[in-house]
Amino acid sequence: MATIAPDAKSEWTRSPRAHEALRHYLDSHPDERPKHPHEWDTSRSDIYAENRWEPIFAEMRASGPLHYIPESPFGPYWSVVQHKAIQHVESLPELFSSSWEHGGITILERLDENDLGPDGERFELPMFIAMDRPKHTGQRRTVAPAFAPKEMKRLEGEIRERTGECLDKLPRGETFNWVDRVSIPLTTGMLAILFDFPWEDRDLLTFWSDWSGDTELMLARDLEDTRRSIQYEMGEYFQKLWAKKTQEEPGADLLSMMIHSPAMNQMSPQEFMGNLVLLIVGGNDTTRNTMSGIVHALDKFPDQRKLFEEDPSVIPNGVQECIRYQTPLKHMRRTATEDTELFGHQIAKGDKVVLWYNSANRDEQVFDDAEKLDLKRENARRHLAFGYGIHRCVGARLAELQLRVLMEEMHERRMRVHVAGEVERVRANFVEGFRVLETEVTRF
Repeated sequence: MATIAPDAKSEWTRSPRAHEALRHYLDSHPDERPKHPHEWDTSRSDIYAENRWEPIFAEMRASGPLHYIPESPFGPYWSVVQHKAIQHVESLPELFSSSWEHGGITILERLDENDLGPDGERFELPMFIAMDRPKHTGQRRTVAPAFAPKEMKRLEGEIRERTGECLDKLPRGETFNWVDRVSIPLTTGMLAILFDFPWEDRDLLTFWSDWSGDTELMLARDLEDTRRSIQYEMGEYFQKLWAKKTQEEPGADLLSMMIHSPAMNQMSPQEFMGNLVLLIVGGNDTTRNTMSGIVHALDKFPDQRKLFEEDPSVIPNGVQECIRYQTPLKHMRRTATEDTELFGHQIAKGDKVVLWYNSANRDEQVFDDAEKLDLKRENARRHLAFGYGIHRCVGARLAELQLRVLMEEMHERRMRVHVAGEVERVRANFVEGFRVLETEVTRF
């Protein structure tokens, strides 16, 4: 793999946090706040921060499976909002491309000539989720063994031990932020184990994930140099780990798998960084936010909390229902590779097609009372929170395992978690989650 950055570093950037930098920037540049003239432009982040997105998507679903949004801060796009329609698009990966060369997997516009990196090229980070076959297949197969059933069985004991220790340290009789005390430590620790990452620096994984996963940062031009610098630092850190591991026997960690894979051991620096972003954001933000979503939903639906407390056998299915209800990633994007017709609409080659998973998981045609949590929901596994088809989340089993263990360990300790203060949701159109979830723990 080519060198990313030549200079050694003794200190690594840990501030500012991404959402704080964006908030400060927008407060200082009010004229640059994104404009959303179309009433159904669901790329606007305020509807998620204020938790008022569900009625908008319900209105769209009632009107049809997809809708054209001619103007947004991210350019024109098609919104696909029904469950069946999203599955249909996902089942045609050649016609609806995921490739970074066509724009990738988020609603963002592809970079233009004003976004050249220090090497004179576009600063783009290819990753296997943003590739089409056959390259996608080879790179996905490289990391897939890390999430195979035998690996889940091997990891379960360690996950259970770390989860129990985390829960046992929680204060009683006082309010604390569940995100900072539970969701972030558990998922960051899991990422560190998967990468065999230095434990003392594991907080960097969360820092990098936040700077890489917030699509709205790309709208703040003055923050672009900061974001790139942080991602180059991430690449530099991992390059050092890569060099160290090439001198060691092959291991079960993700870096070792990449090193010893013909499909990935000759990656360019930007492709290396892209796959790091994918694995870090995919393994961190999604599970982290569902861990918070579980306790928030159980508090919101006391009948379901009562069911959870009285009958732990509902936990495995309940995990699927909580993932459906939370839907940690709101959307994925595809790009039409040729002119086509989709549910009666003419889609032009190059059109951006955005798949709203959060809407699919509220689709009344699939899920009865979809806006409610139902731990016994018979078809909870039909959720699309992990995607569908060849790009279905490679780490889905690990996410399910971590969430199941969390619920089981909470039940083992007869732990009831109350929302007892501030609730601040992530202001973003890509990641769904919580910044702050003030809670208090009692026993049931």
